[in-house]
Amino acid sequence: MTPVDDHQLGGRPGVGDGLQVYGPPIPSGNQGGTPAPERLVSRQQIEEARHRLAGVIRPTPAVAADAVAKLVGRPLFLKPEQLQRAGSFKIRGAYNVISRLPAGSMVVAASAGNHAQGVALAATLTGTAATIFMPANAPLPKVEATLTYGATIEPVDGGVDDCIVAARAFAEERGAVWVPPFDDPLIIAGQGTIGLELLEEVPSATTVVVPIGGGGLISGIAAAMPDVSIVGVEVVDATKTMADGIAVRRWSELTRRHIEALVDDVVTVTEEQISAAVVLLLERAKAVVEPAGAVGVAALVAGLVPGPGPAVSVLSGGNVDPRLLMKLIDHGLSAAGRYLVLRVLLPDRPGSLAGLTSSVAAMGINVLSVEHHRAGLDLDVDEVEVLLTLETRDADHRAQVVGDLRAAGFEVELVR
Repeated sequence: MTPVDDHQLGGRPGVGDGLQVYGPPIPSGNQGGTPAPERLVSRQQIEEARHRLAGVIRPTPAVAADAVAKLVGRPLFLKPEQLQRAGSFKIRGAYNVISRLPAGSMVVAASAGNHAQGVALAATLTGTAATIFMPANAPLPKVEATLTYGATIEPVDGGVDDCIVAARAFAEERGAVWVPPFDDPLIIAGQGTIGLELLEEVPSATTVVVPIGGGGLISGIAAAMPDVSIVGVEVVDATKTMADGIAVRRWSELTRRHIEALVDDVVTVTEEQISAAVVLLLERAKAVVEPAGAVGVAALVAGLVPGPGPAVSVLSGGNVDPRLLMKLIDHGLSAAGRYLVLRVLLPDRPGSLAGLTSSVAAMGINVLSVEHHRAGLDLDVDEVEVLLTLETRDADHRAQVVGDLRAAGFEVELVR
């Protein structure tokens, strides 16, 4: 991903600054050309997409998140696109492309998850045949969901980039229409319908925080909301992240033009901040959101999006593997200071372990697990090791527990 400094953000140039608003719709896929370098998707195109999507997409009204807002320090609303059909915003752009194609068309796409499901559902709704190239190691729930929505899946050894190469070759060989995940004006216009909805649902919003992968979602929202501050959120390392929905190495030229012209800022969040946000949304907002969908809340809670006015965080999707969700909860609780794992060395004599557990009980701490090791470790002959997993309230409480145990004479090492 290009460093934030290279984006040269901060300005909001308009038509009068030399940018031309995108004119008549350009056919998507391999049926038409590429927009001129200086052109952007227009409000009219987004309105047309909204008309096309009427009765197809599920309403996802923004909701106030008062409990999370207290942590953020400003009014906060959540746009719950995890409740959208196919579990993410992707149906919007995919349907906007596929519904315009002639009868009998065939579409092809490449994706590890949300785009695959969006294209598959849009194709089924329009009576269009769809083939999706997915990594052979894609999460099984996402593969099964894509099949359920009616697509044919072609597994590919490798990552999404390899799938894109295979899908493009298939399109040329079979005469299929390539449906890109973000690099198309119709895709951007479809995603931009979220912005039109937010203008009506949260007219007081001063800031909208949006996940950035390839940039289609934030490009569309920014084009629909020119008078609202738009902040994008990326991950620190897009090649090694749990947020696979935005694990894209670079923006396209088309989305880059939109982001540089229309987006006010781009910030980055860590894996720990993301997992803590996933847990926070589960606990305080009762929302099951995939890691990519939680990055906006992660940025807000971390104080990376300053400002006093009402903010909206777009929860872009909820297609998370249950096994990953369990790991995320554990990781998120640890990142939020809710788990404390300690290594304590004790004399190998009767009563030592009881003394430790009594000290912990006196602090009112809940013990989640105790592991007692005497052999096979780097210990003196008269020592034993105890691994304690404790439930704590937050980072300050963690530090207090460690300090109190050391003050009581225990040799304590912080594991995590």
